[in-house]
Amino acid sequence: MTLFRRSEFIIACILVAAMIIIGLINPAFWSLDNLFGLLRANVIIGILALGVLVVMISGGIDVSFTAFAVAAMYLTIKVMIYYGYGGVLLPFVAATLIGTFLGAFNAFFIHSFRMIPLIVTLGTGSVVRGLLLGLVGTSMINIDKMPQQLIAFAKTDLISLTSASGTNFGLTAMILIYFGLALLTHLFLRYTIMGRSVFALGGAPEAASRVGFNTRNTLFVVYCFAGALAGFAGLLHGSMIWLANPRDFVGLELDVIAAVVLGGASIFGGRGSVIGTLLGVFMLVMVKNSLIIMKVDTTWQRVVVGLIIIIATALTAWRDRKKLV
Repeated sequence: MTLFRRSEFIIACILVAAMIIIGLINPAFWSLDNLFGLLRANVIIGILALGVLVVMISGGIDVSFTAFAVAAMYLTIKVMIYYGYGGVLLPFVAATLIGTFLGAFNAFFIHSFRMIPLIVTLGTGSVVRGLLLGLVGTSMINIDKMPQQLIAFAKTDLISLTSASGTNFGLTAMILIYFGLALLTHLFLRYTIMGRSVFALGGAPEAASRVGFNTRNTLFVVYCFAGALAGFAGLLHGSMIWLANPRDFVGLELDVIAAVVLGGASIFGGRGSVIGTLLGVFMLVMVKNSLIIMKVDTTWQRVVVGLIIIIATALTAWRDRKKLV
């Protein structure tokens, strides 16, 4: 009976039902090309969502992660081009460190000045985007100038097939990186003292402090973790689309937050899971993909995402209040 009451099980059932309905409406949904494309579209949003999940569990909110992602991507690629660097590992480490450093700024202002996380992250995100465009540049780096080793890395496929029309498609190996980071996030949240302190901070900050959890350190770990994943995801995104656009990721915050809330994370903090977030990301990407297949206008896609946020937030709020009664 416990399984049937879990949010993840309910989300999985809704996801399966939605897939069946969409497949009946448009059989093209079940083609391997489309399914592989769905999994590929999950990678970047999913990695960003893992960072947002940890922040939301701690009782905070972050809308600056997209600015951090694009800054880490653009700065790293600019430096690679300037120095003619030919490796892959060091750039990803650099992008991750840039994101971590920027995340630390969020934690500093939130903790030191007791500021509201939404206001802080709105401000830092705006500042980072402004500095990037004003000081670094606004020109897009296309495939001709992109470091080819990054493109080659992101083009790696686990499975490569040829369609009936002769076009090639495959299942990207980047999905393994996504699942690997999801596993590490799950282990961090469930089996470490710091992970427990994240849940404690989100559930009852005063109580967490009284029982001995260092809320300051927890806050820094949470926002640095989200920043690190954002930096990593930013560079991976550039590698996967073969270009670096300093104006990228605008508006993606809504999609990522919607996916995390849809996955069962509480807007009040103290509740959420990696499995639920993975399911929420897949459901959101699937819905948007299906709207594209059905040739629904982009404007109406934003309406659907907005409705998903409202409905999912209302349901999680109702669930949490019911548990408190």
